[in-house]
Amino acid sequence: MIYADNAATTKMSDAAVKTMTELLKNTWGNPSGLYKRGQDAKEVLEKAREDIAGFIGAEPREIFFTSGGSESDNQAIWSAARAGEKKGKKHIISDAFEHHAVLHTLNRLKEEGFEITLLDVHENGVIDPKEVEEAIREDTCLVTIMYANNEIGTVQPIREIGEICRRKNVLFHTDAVQAVGHLPINVKVDSIDMLSASAHKFNGPKGVGFLYARKEVRLSNLIEGGAQERGKRAGTENVPGIAAMAVALREKQEKMNETSAYVRGLRDRLIAGLSRIPHSVLNGDADRRLPGNVNFCFEGIEGESLLLLLDDRGIQASSGSACTSGSLDPSHVLLAIGRVHDVAHGSLRLTLDRENTEEDVDIIIKNVTEVVEYLRGFSPVWRDLINGKRKFVL
Repeated sequence: MIYADNAATTKMSDAAVKTMTELLKNTWGNPSGLYKRGQDAKEVLEKAREDIAGFIGAEPREIFFTSGGSESDNQAIWSAARAGEKKGKKHIISDAFEHHAVLHTLNRLKEEGFEITLLDVHENGVIDPKEVEEAIREDTCLVTIMYANNEIGTVQPIREIGEICRRKNVLFHTDAVQAVGHLPINVKVDSIDMLSASAHKFNGPKGVGFLYARKEVRLSNLIEGGAQERGKRAGTENVPGIAAMAVALREKQEKMNETSAYVRGLRDRLIAGLSRIPHSVLNGDADRRLPGNVNFCFEGIEGESLLLLLDDRGIQASSGSACTSGSLDPSHVLLAIGRVHDVAHGSLRLTLDRENTEEDVDIIIKNVTEVVEYLRGFSPVWRDLINGKRKFVL
């Protein structure tokens, strides 16, 4: 069995599992309690906060624990919107291929009268910082641009965008769910005001994440109740999950250079192999992308059939975001970079991690090549393309 869907979720590291298990058994007190068992849990919680802050160049008081990336995205965007609204600023800038946690939140704000500008991302999947600067107005209260795309893996010029926003006195949020643990990040150097992350994308547990918010940013509450997280996120903290997240992130940080170089080699080997399939195309910039991300379109086939047949052969992959896997519509990310509907339907996302091998990559290349050829053998679309009734796009 070959697992190649690490952008959807990663396997928990042994160290994270051990940490979480031990805390579930032995340190199960409520960190808000004043007694020793509670204070022991509080100590673990604050140590995790301090560690995570250090990994991204933040201060501990700027880290707020959440249930994951979607919650963090929502709180960051709603907070900026509410702060802007009080000043008469109701314009937000984002882009057309953000995660739906961002896009759906922006749609809700649009219903409330906010004006949303979605920038083009161009065929290479990279946003031009000059277009961000040109889009900023006097009433702009937020720019939210993802650090790295969850489907095609392109890494955005975050530092340049952050510098523009800081110079223009506009809050800057980045959904860094795919980037944290995989790319070096320093929120101060990159002029980031808010950043979202999720533990299960870097070998931590599901259901836990964090929001970085610069100490000058005033957060609005999504969840009301107790005074946890300095009154900004009610609910008893998931101490075992949070501690496991910190341990997993420490492992990723310590091995980042080594892991990135290794996984990048696998990625490039896979891209070279799949590129040999006729009428195929790599989605997103070939170089400015996450170390383990490979996303292709194959003309004349359906991505769903490709996934099912690969699964039968022991290869686990996806066609795009796991959050939209039940949708029959083509990926909004692929449409945003200019892929036509028919081509976007034939997409395949393969995301690798340190547990994958060169042998895995060669097996994937062989099987994808065979399955694509098999599917094209009885595809009416492919028949029309071959017979000249339709024109090839790729």
